Amino acid sequence: MIDAPWWRGAVIYQIYPRSFLDTNHDGVGDLPGIIQRLDYVASLGVDAIWIAPFFRSPMADFGYDIADYRDVDPLFGTLDDFDHLLSKAHGLGLKVMIDQVLSHTSDQHAWFKESRESRDNPKADWYVWADAKPDGSAPNNWLSLFGGSAWQWEPRRGQYYLHNFLAAQPDLNFHNPDVRAAVLDDVRFWLDKGVDGLRLDAINFCFHDRLLRDNPPKPKDKRVGRGFSPDNPYAFQYHHYNNTQPENLDFLGELRNLLDRYPTAVTLGEISSEDSLATMAEYTRAHRLHMGYSFELLSSDFSATYIRHTVEQLEAQVNEGWPCWAISNHDVERVLTRWGNGNASPRMANLLTAMLCSLRGSVCVYQGEELGLTEAEVPFEALRDPYGITFWPNFKGRDGCRTPMPWDNSAFAGFSDVTPWLPIEPAHQALTVAQQEADPDSMLHGFRHFMQWRTGLPALRLGTIRFLDVPEPLLAFVRSHDGEQILAVFNLGKQTQALSLPGFETAQTLAGHGLQQGTLANGRLQLPGHGVLFARLTKA
Repeated sequence: MIDAPWWRGAVIYQIYPRSFLDTNHDGVGDLPGIIQRLDYVASLGVDAIWIAPFFRSPMADFGYDIADYRDVDPLFGTLDDFDHLLSKAHGLGLKVMIDQVLSHTSDQHAWFKESRESRDNPKADWYVWADAKPDGSAPNNWLSLFGGSAWQWEPRRGQYYLHNFLAAQPDLNFHNPDVRAAVLDDVRFWLDKGVDGLRLDAINFCFHDRLLRDNPPKPKDKRVGRGFSPDNPYAFQYHHYNNTQPENLDFLGELRNLLDRYPTAVTLGEISSEDSLATMAEYTRAHRLHMGYSFELLSSDFSATYIRHTVEQLEAQVNEGWPCWAISNHDVERVLTRWGNGNASPRMANLLTAMLCSLRGSVCVYQGEELGLTEAEVPFEALRDPYGITFWPNFKGRDGCRTPMPWDNSAFAGFSDVTPWLPIEPAHQALTVAQQEADPDSMLHGFRHFMQWRTGLPALRLGTIRFLDVPEPLLAFVRSHDGEQILAVFNLGKQTQALSLPGFETAQTLAGHGLQQGTLANGRLQLPGHGVLFARLTKA
């Protein structure tokens, strides 16, 4: 038995409900669709599911604009459906995590409708309001991630309100204790229902600078970030004042006080700041978040040097905190396209799964990664993402990673019996669950095989990590836990690689993981393209 919280080293399977399975014939996935496929998810060998927002919403940002935190949008089902989902998942041994979008609401939320009416109503100070400058322009230079000013004029109050994302997503004023109390009460509602964890969207955006100081400009060579379009002005600033404020640390403590009343429940914070790794370390210190994840491995840089540097940089700062890693999600181009450069293969897909699930921390796996799905090509006329529509054609937005799961070879890939909300990607028709179930050598079976094998190695789930100095394109490290040491080596390139590993002459190669295996004999390593090697280190 391993004495550790369930979430440490867990593999969390992210479900984007709009695109998982449609059961009510409207072309949009729903909660009953998730229920229907939970047996499939459990068969993957994952520990938990994270369900993207399914709350009542006008869907300006597809659920990340919440109008009622305590109700299920009719598009997805009912509260009874969610209770059924929770019960079935628990019966299958799956934990259930849900998104909580705390920093902002929909402009259709009852709080905002009241707040915007006047400057002296009971909720007048629940959102971030500010007067115009004398010339009528916005209060400062803050920009929205989705383009343009982060300020929207509201004629009813004669003031601007802040929106770090869409204008339909006004930011709550977390400086107001009543707001914090109301938000925590909504969180408690779901914890009382029995959810096992909360994925906290944009958690470092809760507070803003009270003085509304301008963000300073960023030099051109520093303009990088989470999926930015090359021409997105958001990248032109250091975002020192519109997010990641020191007051947020006290709020994380308040949130943790609530979570501590539910001892097995966990928080996973999404963090995107000027130094996301430093913020991850800060936010996961004692009595704050249980876990944090950022966008560092969701970048376009696919090199052993970059991966090692990213993990080591966090390890140097994180102390008692616990990371969570992801290489794909619903906000970025799918990893086999982003890192495959048009040369992705089943072997590469299995390699990436093994590499990700061998890093120290927990793991988020996005639906379809187990099938080796690539980014879909969505024509402009079919785009739904406001982010992509605004920045087309330099940046195509997030629709390409959100297309429906391909279950079988029927007209709409078994996702629906009517036209789906996003088109089926033709290349996915050769990667369906049905086809891969029938092929014992498929990526799907390889995924399952590795997950089952990993469960028998506590060092891969819980151990420390120490990287080895090896040349590109090799990534090598040792995971150590409770007297066990596991060597893990990954060839990120397509060509066979060979080198000496002094000090590992007596290491015993581990088989059974189902991946393309390398050899290690007398300290001499040989790895085929996209091959791996796992070995147990023996005492001299």
